[in-house]
Amino acid sequence: MIPIPLHEAKTRFSELVKAVEERDETVVLCWDGVAVAEILRRSVRDLTPDPRLRVEFAPSYDPTEPLQPDELADWMR
Repeated sequence: MIPIPLHEAKTRFSELVKAVEERDETVVLCWDGVAVAEILRRSVRDLTPDPRLRVEFAPSYDPTEPLQPDELADWMR
């Protein structure tokens, strides 16, 4: 764990991120001696979309087609 004052972390940010990335260090950012944030390495989340949330349009629907006046909400008119 590397405790570091916030004003010093600004000038050494690249070096601190490199320590987190390469050596799995945890950097604790301090403000007036009080820990306010941590920089730590986490595993990358799986960002694969959930297939249950897939949107399927009706065969004749074109999402790029402009809306007709009767399809607009009142506040849009």
